[in-house]
Amino acid sequence: MARPNVFVFAVPSEFGDTGAVFERAGCTLAWGDEGWLYPGCIYEEDMAALAAGASAMTGTSVRNAPITRTVMEGAQRLRVIAKCTVGTDDVDVDAASDLGILVTHAPTLSNWGGVAEGAMAMMLAMLKKSREKDRLVKAGVWRHESMTGTYLGRRSEDGYPGITIGIVGLGRIGGRMAELLGPWHVRLLACDPYVEDGKFVRCGVEKTDMATLLAESDVVTLHSTLTRETRGFFGAAQFEAMKPMALFMNTARGGLVDQDALADALAAGKIAGAAIDAFVDEPLAEDSRLRGFGDRVLLSAHNISHNRGSGLGPGIAWAAECVLDALRGRIPGHVFNPDCIPKWRERFADNALID
Repeated sequence: MARPNVFVFAVPSEFGDTGAVFERAGCTLAWGDEGWLYPGCIYEEDMAALAAGASAMTGTSVRNAPITRTVMEGAQRLRVIAKCTVGTDDVDVDAASDLGILVTHAPTLSNWGGVAEGAMAMMLAMLKKSREKDRLVKAGVWRHESMTGTYLGRRSEDGYPGITIGIVGLGRIGGRMAELLGPWHVRLLACDPYVEDGKFVRCGVEKTDMATLLAESDVVTLHSTLTRETRGFFGAAQFEAMKPMALFMNTARGGLVDQDALADALAAGKIAGAAIDAFVDEPLAEDSRLRGFGDRVLLSAHNISHNRGSGLGPGIAWAAECVLDALRGRIPGHVFNPDCIPKWRERFADNALID
């Protein structure tokens, strides 16, 4: 029996000896091109050529070179695309389901929990003006009025109401944000039409619509999933509806936001500032307008979940196990497109390629 091929389309930096794990299981490996991670690459034919002989694909995010229907249609043996990350927006999941290919992902706490912690850190740095204070003190300036930060929580002793934080998307990360913010005694609003009412109660947030959230929030933090429905949904109208002194945060997916509209809103003073970890095209272009707003914008290189004791390591292990299960003819865990399972069973169940 020929050794099954595993195509690692985007190699995670923490991949380590995972390749050796596949080889010990009796697999051969093919590797994607690092250039696929950069905007403007021409990739589809090369990716399709490597996928053609693959029984499984795995890797981290490759948004500039998504795994298209064309790539999958040419891969007649392909059983599973196992992402090492939570997101699957770089895979045409509908096409995979049509073709009987399972897509798995890795919603590990180390990943999404790290995003929530990072978002908290970015928000506090902006509200407390930590960067400005550090820079001015190092420059010899002591206690300038520009160093004044924002007090977050309400105070009963003097009637200070505290600020309002609006969470758009109350999934894993949005829910953890609410959990982390609970002890700060801020007012929490949340909007998510796909979450049951009980979760709003458990998270201690007020369920509201988007219009109310935008109008009343001092911080709007975006934690939605990128789908056809949500791509570019946060644009000029949403920024126009926010408070002029509000802070906008996106630590989810760059494709959720119209970046030109964000830059326009900042330039026109429609919002006070932004903290961004995810961009439409990555790396962020050197001439991006978002680089030009000084301390009003805090930028991060879509690595907010990369922390000591965290990161993609657990997700890589999950993805590897999903690949091995699929190659053994078993339904893997963490299937993102469960509607595909009956078709997959017809094609591959109990058809083991490895022991």
